[in-house]
Amino acid sequence: MKKDVYAELGVKRRINAAGTLTRLGGALMDEEILAAMAAAARASVDMGELQAAASRVIARVTGAQAGIVTTGAAAGLTLAAAAAMTRWDIAKMAALPQTDGFANEILLPRTHRTGYAQALRAAGARLVDIGHNDRGTGAGVRGLEAWEIEAAISPKTAAFAFSVNSSNVHELKTVVQVTKKRNIPVIVDAAAQLPPKSNLKTFFRLGADLVVFSGGKAIGGPQASGILAGRRDLVGAALVQQLDMDVPPATWAPPGLIDVKKMKGIPHHGLGRGFKAGKEEIVGLLVALERFARADDEAANGKLRRRLEAILKNLSKVKARIAEASETGRVPQLHIKVNKPAEVSRRLQAGRPPIHLSERFAAQGILIVDPQALRPQDDAALAAALRKVLRG
Repeated sequence: MKKDVYAELGVKRRINAAGTLTRLGGALMDEEILAAMAAAARASVDMGELQAAASRVIARVTGAQAGIVTTGAAAGLTLAAAAAMTRWDIAKMAALPQTDGFANEILLPRTHRTGYAQALRAAGARLVDIGHNDRGTGAGVRGLEAWEIEAAISPKTAAFAFSVNSSNVHELKTVVQVTKKRNIPVIVDAAAQLPPKSNLKTFFRLGADLVVFSGGKAIGGPQASGILAGRRDLVGAALVQQLDMDVPPATWAPPGLIDVKKMKGIPHHGLGRGFKAGKEEIVGLLVALERFARADDEAANGKLRRRLEAILKNLSKVKARIAEASETGRVPQLHIKVNKPAEVSRRLQAGRPPIHLSERFAAQGILIVDPQALRPQDDAALAAALRKVLRG
């Protein structure tokens, strides 16, 4: 095995204090997960059977009826949209992403519209913005209301998309109350809503039909992995559009998640074929998920906080504070007040090694040390670089 594959490729190793960002490679996997993935790579299995096994683990951990492993949260959103529009109709599956002939609209509150909504559109869905953004703009105090959802529903409505966070989760109850009466699935984008681990179950308890989580962030699994969990029929419809379907109908043995009788036939390759998760990613994610579910959030946050305290202690005459996990909604962070955040960030990234801080609040003059993907052995180098750049 190569000692340093990145050095041989001419790629710089970076100190990641910006969080489990996709552009920086997501979470750092440990030897247990790597060993499981290596073992998975050395055998052949039926991928449908493996996804069915994954479904049992995901269902047990989340409380959902079923679940599959996807190639990231964005892929999960595309598959969720596809499943909501087609259900078990194989003619509709074959038509995607051309959806003009059937229900193809996904309702999306204006306050939830992000760049990740492109993943829903990739399935052929037409996004319909509803509600107002009074809270977001400071123009008022009212949020999404039941009558606005009712007014937007039409025969073309296929699903409702909800991009959840700690500030809007209370609105999910209202959404579910309206949509359940019309059999309209609610798709929740919870890609980055872990930790706390309780969120693995929260959105299902609130009535969500499908929930998407990232596997390569807080869960600590492979970067190119995610979870799509929820109603068994919708998860099954997503799975059949992901699997290799170049199979002889007479000898195909479908996993239990796929209802062949309701499909009234066997579809060809689906829209999700390009989102196939490998056996290595599936096994690695399941190992990471079970461990994440067993972990003690409070103890883990305590360790992270102590590391941040040590870093802060080395930053004399710097305006900084520790934001607790209860404030961030995830893990404790170190918020550093700077005059020119873009310049500070640029200088840190130009260092040796390059260092990345979170720029989420850069517009407010704050750079953030997010320790989720920060190796303990890099804490001292991070503190030294911060001292040098901030004093400069």
